Amino acid sequence: MQTPDQARDLAQDLVARAIAAGATAADAVFACDASTDVQIRLGALEDVQRSESAAIGLRVFHGKRSASVSGADVTASGLATLAERAVAMARLAPEDAYAGLAPEELLARGPLPELELDDCGDPDPALLRTLAEACEDAARAVPGVTNSEGGSAGAVRSVMALATSHGFTGSYGGSRYGIGASVLAGGDGKMERDSASHSVRFLADLESPDDIGRRAGERAVARLGSGRLDSGPMPVIYDRRAGGSLIGSLLGAISGGAIARKTSFLLDKRGTQIFDSMVSIIDDPHRVRGMRSRSFDGEGLATAPFRVIDQGMLTGWMMDSASGRQLGEAPTGHAARGISGAPSTGSSNVHMEAGRDSPAALMAGITTGLYVTELIGMGVNGVTGDYSRGASGFIIRDGQLAEPVSEITIAGNLIDMFAALIPADDLEFRYAVNVPTLRIDGMVVASS
Repeated sequence: MQTPDQARDLAQDLVARAIAAGATAADAVFACDASTDVQIRLGALEDVQRSESAAIGLRVFHGKRSASVSGADVTASGLATLAERAVAMARLAPEDAYAGLAPEELLARGPLPELELDDCGDPDPALLRTLAEACEDAARAVPGVTNSEGGSAGAVRSVMALATSHGFTGSYGGSRYGIGASVLAGGDGKMERDSASHSVRFLADLESPDDIGRRAGERAVARLGSGRLDSGPMPVIYDRRAGGSLIGSLLGAISGGAIARKTSFLLDKRGTQIFDSMVSIIDDPHRVRGMRSRSFDGEGLATAPFRVIDQGMLTGWMMDSASGRQLGEAPTGHAARGISGAPSTGSSNVHMEAGRDSPAALMAGITTGLYVTELIGMGVNGVTGDYSRGASGFIIRDGQLAEPVSEITIAGNLIDMFAALIPADDLEFRYAVNVPTLRIDGMVVASS
């Protein structure tokens, strides 16, 4: 696998070849990774996989015409062929008034922040097997667990580099480790499944496999039984695992592409209060060891923390250069880039700040409600904000968790849901999007 310096050199070389072939501007991205995954089921080794991949992508411009190509051949002849093919394609492409590289004056310059994304480790598969076994064993040891879908452990090291023809070059390495287990619990002729997992940048930061496995088993057992919940409007509390999806809907609605196409339910809401004043949501690309941390975006622009929601107010849009040109505004350092195609808009590490009250306090005043632990389906209309999702979780009776329920539908409109949202005080950083427990009153709940 290439080092970050080697990856940067490959991207620079490809850009130079594209300019030599007749491109007026170009950028190139190179990515490679090496991964090891171990699967255990019922205490026996089920699978061990080791894989390595590498790919390079090139975007070229011929005036306002552009084309993108990608490949895996990084030899001198392979890069030359890729560059020539891309330029030939660009000459035949239609013109795009918004196409182009990012503004040169906004490119990341000078030393980039040190974000501690790579522990430079390469764990032995035997260690990963030990972690996976311990995780599954702990899950299976929970009384009531009757079967297992398996335990797993994996490690990935990756390298990414970006180079542009107007002066930006950057690269970095990253590591990622994860363990998890999925088990089944049985009782009274019924079977329920649940899981638990943990992913981190540094191996030393992994949660104990015993704790993860035990949590998977306890979650599965807790789902046994069946409650009956009458349909109607009621308070809904989102577990931290489920609540992050609400932020995903928010981020999609404030992306530059959605705003430029006028397909966002938040189109006229910039600068207005859409949450309670206790709610603030931050996109933080500079979080040390963050799962989506980055010192530059997919176009080479400097990144910086961005308060998406500041004390309830929607502050602005997340934009790449193309959407910024469409809107007549500057890009915000939120370009996301794959190997092929043009950049799009993407967030980094996002979290909602913690509220004042505990989850128990949020639940205390609820006579009848729903506690959601899992969401199913993608029933969100990004144009109108209409929201309808399948859900499972637990009935709330007189401020306490009661029987488990499944095959529930919860519905509302995101504008109303955001306005009614109350965060608890239990924020924990475990995912790319992190939220505390959330309460939303007035949602419509329907049981089948």
